[in-house]
Amino acid sequence: MEKFTTLTAVAAPMDRPNIDTDQLLPARFLRRPRAEGFGDVLFIDQRLKDDGTPNPDFVLNQPAYKDAHIIVADRNFGGGSSREGAPWALLDYGIRCVVASSFGDIFYNNSLKNGLLPVRLPEDVVKAIRDQLHDKPGATISVDLEKQTVIAPDGTSHAFDIESFRKTSLLKGLDDIGMTFEHEAEISAFEDGFGKRHPWLFART
Repeated sequence: MEKFTTLTAVAAPMDRPNIDTDQLLPARFLRRPRAEGFGDVLFIDQRLKDDGTPNPDFVLNQPAYKDAHIIVADRNFGGGSSREGAPWALLDYGIRCVVASSFGDIFYNNSLKNGLLPVRLPEDVVKAIRDQLHDKPGATISVDLEKQTVIAPDGTSHAFDIESFRKTSLLKGLDDIGMTFEHEAEISAFEDGFGKRHPWLFART
């Protein structure tokens, strides 16, 4: 997966709480192969009108936010079903970070495993950042994973927590399999030693 170190980018405010995974990636697209990408179907029922034309009221369709790589949302972002395609859709669309006061637990963990950084901040702080983004459409915020800080449009710095293993994985751009391969030499040494100590387990008849 792609490394996440620092990101300064346009942020789009989403004020509605409880944006669930079916809104992020409707169930009818779950059988699409991963290789085909999911960016074009992110929020498709909100981004597009019934006739397939862009909905001008949807925030990501508005000119100030069309190049957004960060979403600043309300509480319980990514609740609902456990579909891993929800963070894929965000990533394929170009979103690398979501800031919210709370997340669906499974979505939060799926995001970290796929290179999308979910940042939890207090509800009043998240609301203040969204207000700043509304006041200055197209404003940027900065996210520094190493320092674990978010810099709001007004320059204020806000610290966030993240589990150390997941932080290291994101900084190195390694998923769980990639992290395992970092210990390939130790694994090979163990297997070789185990085979020598218990040769009968590997004897061919």
